Amino acid sequence: MVKYPRLYNISNQQHQLICNVGSQKDAEWEWSLNWRRSLFENEIGMAAEFLEELAQVKIQQNRPDSWVWKVDPSGNYSTKSAYRLLMEVTTGAEEDTNLVELCNLKIPLKQTVFAWRLIKDRLPTRTNLRTRQVELNDSRCPLCNRLDEDATHLFFHCTKTLPLWWESQSWINSSGAFPHNPKHHFLQHENWSAVGVRARRWKCWWVALTWTIWKHRNRVVFDNQPFDGSKVMDDALFLLWSWLKVTEKGFTMQFCFWSSHLKAVF
Repeated sequence: MVKYPRLYNISNQQHQLICNVGSQKDAEWEWSLNWRRSLFENEIGMAAEFLEELAQVKIQQNRPDSWVWKVDPSGNYSTKSAYRLLMEVTTGAEEDTNLVELCNLKIPLKQTVFAWRLIKDRLPTRTNLRTRQVELNDSRCPLCNRLDEDATHLFFHCTKTLPLWWESQSWINSSGAFPHNPKHHFLQHENWSAVGVRARRWKCWWVALTWTIWKHRNRVVFDNQPFDGSKVMDDALFLLWSWLKVTEKGFTMQFCFWSSHLKAVF
């Protein structure tokens, strides 16, 4: 009610106990949320975050509620464990290398967060929404309308998006199968043999193309627009060029020239 007031206002389960909004199934607790209307576009993301938070809560019916200090295996607080936690945060000992790589790209924060959510499979794809108990009439990919829409299919293996990656590979004279999940797909771009400016551009391209695919996918879903692969490629290239123009010292190439010499710039 406090953290997600908009969702609370459209819930049919206000003032209910936990036992009334879920049940125990196969040794696990399953939430059963009900809304008085379909969720709007800006509410789907809220619902996904809400259900993601709920997924972290473990309902144990046969044990009383109690406070647990998760940092220590015993569940008990100690100054030693608190100090260790603070040191890890300060020194970055537990920092994920993928996040470090994304932050080092110096692209806009919005796109950095998007890429991180994609790598962690936290985007509100139809498969993820259904897993989080959001009611949907159809879980199929809105681009090909054949397979369920999860992140791997939508961004990398759909018949509408896969050709975009094939074209990208042609710029660096590369070929081969793509990894199955977003994290490994990003790592493939990270571990390309190029170094310096060209390596950074290649990683930025991964973010630019996935971001543009997601924006065009949303236009298909919410604005009933057709998916045009050529337009996606053009928009992604312009987005990348705009980043490079701001972040790379001495970058003066005009877009028309730059986009016509992709093998040279990558």
